[in-house]
Amino acid sequence: MERTYRVVVAKPGLDGHDRGAKVIARALRDAGFEVVYTGLHQTPEQIAHAVVQEDADALGLSLLSGAHKVLVPRVLDLLAEAGREDVTVVVGGIIPDADIPDLEAMGVARVFTPGASLGEIGSWLEATLDAREHTA
Repeated sequence: MERTYRVVVAKPGLDGHDRGAKVIARALRDAGFEVVYTGLHQTPEQIAHAVVQEDADALGLSLLSGAHKVLVPRVLDLLAEAGREDVTVVVGGIIPDADIPDLEAMGVARVFTPGASLGEIGSWLEATLDAREHTA
């Protein structure tokens, strides 16, 4: 890892299941990332504010509710308004395969669905952020 990267992990919307987000947050922390978990029931505005306040390098959005096509674009728009298009945004959770290209076209760097290993997620994020450091 080029440096210690800061990652915000957030649960947007009304989804009340956060075990997966907590597991991911802990795995990233154990892999050397600095992780800020925002908790349940976060609005897109709260999430974007946390990313800006924490000067995050990446944002992980965990969605199980099916509201990803509404919540993710709103978060991306708010990050753009705040001048933080540089944040690497990843989405995880129950995302239909047919929706993944749409999310990526919006600016999501990667979508992790159930079955992705913790090691795969951490390695991918580290490599992606390291590559960004070399091009910045």
